[in-house]
Amino acid sequence: MRRLPPLNALRAFEAGARHLSFTKAAAELNVTQTAISHQVRQLEELLQVRLFRRLTRKVELTAAGRLLLPGLSEGFDRLAEAVALVERRPDERVLTVSVTPSFGSKWLVGRLPRFWRGHADIELRLHHTMELVEFGRDEVDMAVRYGSGQWPGLAADYLLSVDLLPVCSPALLERGPRLEEPADLAGHTLLHEDDYEDWSQWLTIAGAEGVEARRGPVVDDGWVLLQLAVNGEGVALGSFALVADDLAAGRLVSPFDLTLSTGAAYHVVYPQGALNDPKVRAFRDWLLQEAGRDAAAPNQPGSPAAK
Repeated sequence: MRRLPPLNALRAFEAGARHLSFTKAAAELNVTQTAISHQVRQLEELLQVRLFRRLTRKVELTAAGRLLLPGLSEGFDRLAEAVALVERRPDERVLTVSVTPSFGSKWLVGRLPRFWRGHADIELRLHHTMELVEFGRDEVDMAVRYGSGQWPGLAADYLLSVDLLPVCSPALLERGPRLEEPADLAGHTLLHEDDYEDWSQWLTIAGAEGVEARRGPVVDDGWVLLQLAVNGEGVALGSFALVADDLAAGRLVSPFDLTLSTGAAYHVVYPQGALNDPKVRAFRDWLLQEAGRDAAAPNQPGSPAAK
């Protein structure tokens, strides 16, 4: 049996400590400042330790208060996520998945018919956004995100590595200038996502001296980046996972087989305990199966060229 102080006292402390203000904590919890102060004092008496230093017009956490706050905040976040799992939707068939626009359009959409054929009982709703998901607040069951795989308080399963390789339209190669070695990129427009760093690293490992990385348009969406390349507007560094279908269809070609590993990958992310929902487990297992199919394909790039 868990021995815990009263929940209201813990909530009052956590809100007051997070805001470093009893007034703001009272507004958040819809109680009076006096109630917050009373609950905090009750908690201090139960724990027999001071959690705040009461100063003129402000409060500060003591060492004990700083020690207590992170665990409580994480605990309340987990409670909110658990409650959200069961309260937010009336239709038990609905599964809402958040994906980035580039992953959704370039990798997921062409594979979805295989999921629908095997799971006609699940009503899948895709939410395309670059914003991070807050599972305790957003009406989302799971997400696919790009990163290291470490999201505090969440489970994450590896899907696909992110190996970047140069891609462009076949029409761009036909009209020239020539693009036979990395140094020839000096005569072409470089397309960038977010910043110039990826091209800078790729040009370095390719030994492409004389090619300036910090030129060409910068966009903040991977789908837009690859569409510019398909349209013949320049050469982009595309994730193999996202350009494989375009390469197979001939919409894009890769003039060089040198790849750059970003050290990150796509992961399927969901709250702890979400796999108890059969819909979440079904879609997560299907994603892993599809990613495994890609990994087994014979046209996968070779060992990463760089970290």
